[in-house]
Amino acid sequence: MKNKLSQKTAPTVLTLNDLAKLANYSFMDTLNCDPDAKENGVDHAPRQVFSGHYVPVNPTPIIEPKYVVHSKNFFHELGFADSMAESVDFIRLFSGDLSQVPEPMHKVGWASGYALSIFGTEYTQQCPFQTGNGYGDGRAVSVLEAIINDQRWEMQLKGGGRTPYCRGADGRAVLRSSVREFLAQEHMHALGVPTSRSLSLYVSKTEKVQRPWYSEGSRSIDPDRIVSEPVAISTRVAPSFIRVGQIELFGRRARKKEHPDAMEELEKIVLHLIDREYLEVIDKKLSLPEKVVLLAQEFRSRLTLLVANWIRVGYCQGNFNSDNCAAGGFTLDYGPFGFCDVFDPRFQPWTGGGEHFSFLNQPMAAERNFESFCSAVQPLLARHDSDLQQLNEIRSGFAKVMQEEMEKMFATKIGLGTFNTALFNELATLMMQTSVDYTIFFRELSMVPDDIGPLKKSFYNNVNEEMDTRWLEWLAKWKALITNTSCSLEEISEQMKRVNPKYILREWVVAPAYQQAVDGNYTLLRELQDVMTQPYAEQSKDMEEKYYRLKPAEFSEIGGVSHLSCSS
Repeated sequence: MKNKLSQKTAPTVLTLNDLAKLANYSFMDTLNCDPDAKENGVDHAPRQVFSGHYVPVNPTPIIEPKYVVHSKNFFHELGFADSMAESVDFIRLFSGDLSQVPEPMHKVGWASGYALSIFGTEYTQQCPFQTGNGYGDGRAVSVLEAIINDQRWEMQLKGGGRTPYCRGADGRAVLRSSVREFLAQEHMHALGVPTSRSLSLYVSKTEKVQRPWYSEGSRSIDPDRIVSEPVAISTRVAPSFIRVGQIELFGRRARKKEHPDAMEELEKIVLHLIDREYLEVIDKKLSLPEKVVLLAQEFRSRLTLLVANWIRVGYCQGNFNSDNCAAGGFTLDYGPFGFCDVFDPRFQPWTGGGEHFSFLNQPMAAERNFESFCSAVQPLLARHDSDLQQLNEIRSGFAKVMQEEMEKMFATKIGLGTFNTALFNELATLMMQTSVDYTIFFRELSMVPDDIGPLKKSFYNNVNEEMDTRWLEWLAKWKALITNTSCSLEEISEQMKRVNPKYILREWVVAPAYQQAVDGNYTLLRELQDVMTQPYAEQSKDMEEKYYRLKPAEFSEIGGVSHLSCSS
């Protein structure tokens, strides 16, 4: 996502009344409402939704909301005064109570349906009705669209209660998962990875829900107990929350002619996606088929760059289904995500994710999602053979573009202008055989060391003489290549440090923060917010000793730290 907003401007939005003047609800005002919906938004029981782009839903407020944290950086970008985050009316709105919002804000939010495709295969049987008409925003309720400094933002509550898509769940999020998502969105933006943004986080003083989780020190793969956890609502913000799965849903209905307006609804959601996410690169004057082809091309560019960025910083999404893939090409879902400690191509933080969604399989998962996207928009090109052929060429070219982005990214990580296959393959083999910390290794390499001593800070295993020799030989080859350029070693070092972060949001660092937050202590959470929004900076010696180090041995194989079930 492009950020058009200045971080240096004085606050222009001081109250909720100021924000209300910027409200503009394009999704609800221009797209189709579910004809079976209730206008008042009292629509919280699971049911099938057969048509329409959204269902009006009144979020369920959390009881006795309490301020936890807000994104100071994002507030400043938006021109919001920091004081708003703790004001009564702001807390009321972003903890789920829309009953007293000032006009022209709506007193009802909205939720959307989508299809479910796992690694390119669409599933309907997991839907409670076994039709696929019950999937959608089960606990995510959008409550506001606003145009701020010519940029449209949608604000969505995570954990805002049940919707028709909740499939029988309680629609709530707990403080643990809300802290993880809040920090991750802040961190990813600071890393330079396109992402939804964090706005605010509130917790209930009294409301709790039961969740399966791990007992202390558990090495179980799955949670081994039921715990009572505080209910929280975080607000995430993006230009839109349109997912590949949403486009798929309308593509399926159009393809199968499930109702008379199916093709029109597909066309409207695709054009709306273009308006929300691609207006700068797709001319409104073009024909629909031309727009669809350009959309596919632009989305491919964004998606391949996004996944290359994920791998650059050691991020694994964990569950990269099509419904967790933003059609705007940014990181959307922060459920079972994780950042790798040890470099492992098969790293997968989620116990239910499988190898197909593991760290270095993410490019392939992205390709499957892109194929699902292309299949979904294909009905719009049914009578346009030339445009359909272009779409198929874009689709079949995904792997090549993805490979190019990966090679460009890895070349940049090791300070080269062009990718050297033999050198990189040798490095990857050494990293795996030595059990290297992904973040620390590349940061230390960014210092352009004279020998392998500094690199050993990243080794989890002691190396023997043979491995020592192999590392020395690799380092000599690498230094010969980077020395043979027009840039000085100092310039190369600075370039490398701009793409290789020093600080990464490791799970063993986050866990104590949310554990303390449950007891009302937010000191560590706010410290992490400060550190992780400056991931490339050389920070204080205290922060370096605390966060720039190998994963402690006592956290090895621990549930909720080394692996986790789908966080809720």
